[in-house]
Amino acid sequence: MGIDGPWVIIDDSFRTRGLRIEMNRTYITTPIYYVNAAPHLGHAHTTVMADILKRYRCMLGYDVFLSTGTDEHGQKNQEAAAKSGLSTDEYLTGQSDAFRRAFDLLGVDYDFFVRTTRPFHKTQVQFIESRLKETMAPDGEPLIIQKLYSGLYCSGCEQFKRDADLTDDGFCLEHPNLRAEQTEENNYFLRMEPYRADLVTYVEKNADFVQPEQYRQELLVMLSQPLEDLCISRPKARLSLGVELPFDPEFVTYVWIDALVNYLTNVNWPDPSYETRWAGVEHLIGKDILKTHGVFWPIILMAANVPLPRRISVHAHWLGAGGQKMSKSLGNVVDPFEVIETYGASALRWFLARNMRVTSDSQISVDLIRATYNTELANQLGNLLQRLLKFSAARFDGCLPASDLDPKDNEHLKAIRQLVCNAYSANNLPSEANGFEPVELASIPKMAEDLLHAIGLMNEYVTREAPWTLIKEPANASRVQSIVYANLDGLRMVLEGLWPIMPDIANRGLAMLGQAPLELTGSPRTTLAGGRHEFIAGRLVGGARIGVIETLFPRIETIA
Repeated sequence: MGIDGPWVIIDDSFRTRGLRIEMNRTYITTPIYYVNAAPHLGHAHTTVMADILKRYRCMLGYDVFLSTGTDEHGQKNQEAAAKSGLSTDEYLTGQSDAFRRAFDLLGVDYDFFVRTTRPFHKTQVQFIESRLKETMAPDGEPLIIQKLYSGLYCSGCEQFKRDADLTDDGFCLEHPNLRAEQTEENNYFLRMEPYRADLVTYVEKNADFVQPEQYRQELLVMLSQPLEDLCISRPKARLSLGVELPFDPEFVTYVWIDALVNYLTNVNWPDPSYETRWAGVEHLIGKDILKTHGVFWPIILMAANVPLPRRISVHAHWLGAGGQKMSKSLGNVVDPFEVIETYGASALRWFLARNMRVTSDSQISVDLIRATYNTELANQLGNLLQRLLKFSAARFDGCLPASDLDPKDNEHLKAIRQLVCNAYSANNLPSEANGFEPVELASIPKMAEDLLHAIGLMNEYVTREAPWTLIKEPANASRVQSIVYANLDGLRMVLEGLWPIMPDIANRGLAMLGQAPLELTGSPRTTLAGGRHEFIAGRLVGGARIGVIETLFPRIETIA
């Protein structure tokens, strides 16, 4: 490992060949989403997790670029556009705008919104395809070949399937309502097997390439058998909505090839400027698309002589009420936007962060969201903040209490600060030495748990010390101010810690405490204003005027 100024040369492997790694700069991507249907919980989850991770890292001083967006090509989108009664362009624009509005409503601070119909993207898809067409595989044979293929095709996946990918009666494992259809077509294929050994070696040697470890092992199982050629085209006679193959105008690009390349075109590849972001790229994906991101994409990049992503972070899925896959027929579908209308985006973001798991599916329902909202947000956080502020306003002439602390209250405040700092500490993560920041997707539930623990500790302390009882004796005035100040200052630090999860609520709470909001800055907005945030006790100004007190989480018993 060599060091040259702020840069670190890692090694000469596929992922870092020719790139210099800037230690504090990262690039987070979400999958891009088909526009054939409205945004749903799955889209909300991955994109919100990416936003939380971005803000989380910005709090720690990192410069973080986040991309999300829409995949507007392929058979499903073509069929949906045809049924809509609109022109294809009108349909695609309208649906893409719906996703953009949804992510704005969810408070996602994305830096680039993908549309695969963007001319620059389409041009660069053709550029990489031309490069692949001219490439000879490691065995000395052409990398791209044309052949007649006969096999079972799933229209939901838009992929040809092996028998192992189907149920005994021929239905797709990912789309149980769709029977794979026997299809015969003349298409172009990317030969994948010549790169399998190199990819296996790479995955084995780079333990952090796919996280958590469970999914890295799944990927190695996928790579343990010879790989079939990957179909990279669709004939225009069947599908016209796509990027035309640069070497054969009778075909368009297979939608997954087109979609994966967005990760490069978002940062202006092949212009050399892309390197400063790509060197720290991390793909956030659901477990159902591990093969496309862990097999197809790395081999495409190897063949095109482009460094591999630094990390693929995988999460599990959400199950509906009763632990069953969400289904309209079962009545257990959670519409994120109905939840937002009743509880607000912050409540949904909190539930997702608090209950998300990366290695096992988690359960979600409106009842669970309501219970979490009332118990953890309304009763614990919102109620404590409002009670202490109203008490201060009434007893201290509308001002915050004095900041002189009793030793007991000072120790309590130190314990709160430690819990908040714990929420931002590394746990079982790669070290700075290997070039990847010490926070990951799996840390998000821990962050929420640590902050909730701090809130619970303050509730217990205030209940036990009972400043509203002590105030009845004039001799206790200074102790009462000490108790209230310690817990309001503790709440300030907790609100700062909650900002990645609930940015709107955090800043509204901080405003009541007379604090400036936490904000992202830059163009794009990739850094925290003021740089790395430090959790320091005693920042509340004793005697300062209290802001307008509001109810952050009005208690709600049922959805109207």
